[in-house]
Amino acid sequence: MTGIPSVSKTIPEAMQDPVNGYISLVQETAGETVKELAFFGAIVAGSFDIARHTARNVLVVAEVDLSMLKRLAVHGPSLGRLGISAPLVMTPRYIQASLDTFPLEFMEIQQAHRTVIGTSHFTELTFEEEHVRLQCEREIKALLIGLRQGLLASAGVVRFVGALEQDIGEALLRTLRGMLWLEGARDHLESHVVIAEIERTAQRELEGVRAALNPIAAHDWQEFEMLYRDIEQLGDVVDAW
Repeated sequence: MTGIPSVSKTIPEAMQDPVNGYISLVQETAGETVKELAFFGAIVAGSFDIARHTARNVLVVAEVDLSMLKRLAVHGPSLGRLGISAPLVMTPRYIQASLDTFPLEFMEIQQAHRTVIGTSHFTELTFEEEHVRLQCEREIKALLIGLRQGLLASAGVVRFVGALEQDIGEALLRTLRGMLWLEGARDHLESHVVIAEIERTAQRELEGVRAALNPIAAHDWQEFEMLYRDIEQLGDVVDAW
C-alpha cells in the first residue's frame, strides 16, 4: 500500500510510514472482518505532538474474534514504540447499543476522525442531550474522586501530585467538549478554544484547567489545588443544567 487514502495531508509526515505499516498489518491480520479502521483525535486534528501523543485509532469489525486480537497483540510492543495506540475494538451493533452509555467517547471520534479502511460508522451518529449531560456529570464527579484518591496514594510527594494533574488531561478535555456540545458547539475545537469557551460558560477563569492541559506547566501543588477547585466549579455548572 502506498499513501494513506484521503488522510495523507492530515497525518504528520513523521507518522505516515508507521501508520501505513499499521494499516497493512490490520488488513493482513483481520482480513474481511474489518468494517472500518479510523484514526481520531490529535493525529488527524493538526495538533499531534510526537513527543506526547500516540496515534489513537478505532477498529470496527463484523464480529469480535479473540484469536485475531491475540495475533494483533503480538505486534503491540513494536507498534507502541512507533507511536501507534492499541485500537478501540468494537462492532457496529456495539456502537449503536452504547450511544447512551459512552456518548462523549463516540462524539470525540465523530468530531475528528479519518477512515482509512472501510466506511465511517461515526459520521452519522446522533446523541441525546440527556445522555451527554449525564455523562458529563458522571465524568466530572469521577475526576474529583480520582484526584482525591490519587492525592492520598501519592503520600504527598509533589512529583506524583503533578503527574496526577497531567494524567487527567484527556478525560477532562473530552468532558469539556461534551459540555460545549450541550451549548451547541458540534464541531471539533482546539483545546485552547475549548478552554476559552468553557470559561465563558462558567463565567470564571480556569487557571487549573489551563495548567493541566499545558504540557510545559509547572504541575505543582498550587496548580493541583487550582485544578481541583476548577473541576468542582464545573461540576456545579453541569448540575445546574
